[in-house]
Amino acid sequence: MDQQAVDIKNKKFTAPTPQNTPINTAPINSQFNPSIPAITEEMETITTSGAAASNPALMSMLQGKLGNLMGEPLPASVQRRVNGLKFLQSKHTELEGKFQEEVLALEKKYLELYRPYYNKRAEVIAGKYEPTEEEVAIGSKVDEDSDAEEEDEEEKIEKMEEEKEDEKVAGIPEFWLTALKTHPQISETITDADCDVLKDLVDIRMTYLEKPGFQLDFEFNENDYFTDKVLTKTYHYQDNVSGGDYVYDHARGCEIHWKDGKDLTVTVETKKQRHKGTNKTRVVKRTVPAETFFNFFSPPVLPEDSEELDEEEAEGLDAKLEADYEMGEEFKEKLIPHAVDFFTGKALEYEDYEEESDFEDDFLTDEDNDDEDDDEDDDEDDDDDTPANKTENAPECKQS
Repeated sequence: MDQQAVDIKNKKFTAPTPQNTPINTAPINSQFNPSIPAITEEMETITTSGAAASNPALMSMLQGKLGNLMGEPLPASVQRRVNGLKFLQSKHTELEGKFQEEVLALEKKYLELYRPYYNKRAEVIAGKYEPTEEEVAIGSKVDEDSDAEEEDEEEKIEKMEEEKEDEKVAGIPEFWLTALKTHPQISETITDADCDVLKDLVDIRMTYLEKPGFQLDFEFNENDYFTDKVLTKTYHYQDNVSGGDYVYDHARGCEIHWKDGKDLTVTVETKKQRHKGTNKTRVVKRTVPAETFFNFFSPPVLPEDSEELDEEEAEGLDAKLEADYEMGEEFKEKLIPHAVDFFTGKALEYEDYEEESDFEDDFLTDEDNDDEDDDEDDDEDDDDDTPANKTENAPECKQS
């Protein structure tokens, strides 16, 4: 489905929805919504253009099939029935809204049923709870259908564990950092400096808001970068249901209380300036924004009505808004529910992530192939005509 851009320049803001993001389906439902505009009475006339208008024979054929509807307003009786269909569609839309409300209530219900398992998962990761023999036995059978390579990997892990029997390790170190770096899109936002902080990330939780929307909580151990125990990010839906789905309205981050000299969202640039008159130099420092995962907690915002952006700025903000909503959905729908699969890498097997290739697809025509063959022949002839350099040794013959 084509992406719907946020028309910032004309101030007709439409927050990105999960339907117009390339990664996810809708947060509540993924039903297809037609992208054509609603039919109005002014549009309900049949007109022709292009080939039909300039081809009398084609026009005659169309008129024969459509009768007096061609190029004329709909008859009153037909228009009456169309209005009746609009009524049925309006009732259908009302039911869609109720359906989404019930689905959201069901999601909230099951989130509370999942929560005890999420809490136990956090305790295992932090080393506060040790799984029982029964839990381990059942968990080890989850991937029994894995191929032989995976079994070999398990054997290697068991051997490594035997070698490190005396080593004391609490919980599962760097669990969430590993899970985040496994996710193809999220890993692109993580820098080397971010890794030092994300090693202390001990849990990621999701809760629904009273009004349509959800909140993400990132809990950290004490670290050298900021004093906050929990960083939050909230996504708000519009109160009304549009086209059968909840539509995102805006997102809110949180202020991060960075320790002195540890702010990863900025970098300090140092520049020397020389005075033309005195020839003396001075050092000027300035802070500039830096690429970091923690920009996630400072989401892009739409400008005030009084502000205007040029086309390039509008497109850039549009891309940032969509990327922000995409990442929120990835945390909500994939990473939090299936964290262990991202930690082990198994999530990449069932998620439809496209692998980037370093090679571009260049399809050659037959003529291109013939030209390449001719070039190769010319090169071979040149090699034959070139005398051997006496100072050069003959190429070594390698046998496979």
